[in-house]
Amino acid sequence: MAAAASEYKPYKPWEVDGKFFGDGREAALLDYVYNHPELDQMRGNPAKVCEAIDAFARSHTGLINIGQLKGAIVTELIAKHRPAVMLELGGYIGYSAILFGGALKQAGGSRFFSVEMNPLFAAVAASLIDLAGLRDTVRVVVGSGAEGIQRLHDEGSLGTQLDVAFFDHHKPSYTKDLKLCERLGLIGKGTVLVADNMILPGNPEYAAYVRASVADKLQKAAGGEETGNPNLEYVSRFVPSYEPSGEQDALEITECTGIAA
Repeated sequence: MAAAASEYKPYKPWEVDGKFFGDGREAALLDYVYNHPELDQMRGNPAKVCEAIDAFARSHTGLINIGQLKGAIVTELIAKHRPAVMLELGGYIGYSAILFGGALKQAGGSRFFSVEMNPLFAAVAASLIDLAGLRDTVRVVVGSGAEGIQRLHDEGSLGTQLDVAFFDHHKPSYTKDLKLCERLGLIGKGTVLVADNMILPGNPEYAAYVRASVADKLQKAAGGEETGNPNLEYVSRFVPSYEPSGEQDALEITECTGIAA
């Protein structure tokens, strides 16, 4: 790990008997948190809840969270852009929703939506979010990324445009779910997109799309490729960091700068 991250204590390995999640570790986390000697100090304190989740993952079983290092990059982004509404695809057990939802609330934002496909993970997340005192800010939606986007759009919860969207779900779905957001008019000038796991495991399709010129996107659309809004102009950057396991990873941070005439 680089010097900037040299003081970081990594998580236990994610893989246990060939599984990375869904083997009882999520329920064990809840048991750990709600029997923690500092439970009362966690109530209404997002940072304390995240610390407890990190402690479990370092002492018991690894969890597929964004972790402190990449998480700090996103919370700095939230403080800078001060989003009113933020969407997360792939909430897992709520670590990122607590970390980012707390940062959004502190920055004056109003709503954070976390879409999670697995109902058990969503239930764990909802319990921990409530413990952190963020029930008024963070809402967990059960469903795939596309289902969550469509449902929230149809009910008007996302407003006219997303301020920040965080992609951390099914990797092949990043591009098509972004295109769905584009078709629904949720992406506009100033929207910031953050995509996780750009090295581990990597997502060349998504990276190519957000880095493509309008002309390239229009050409592919003319060739029959599924489209979102190819006229949206993006500026994108690759931001190296580390997984909570200590392995190298990166975020792709993209801002919509306008719509081509």
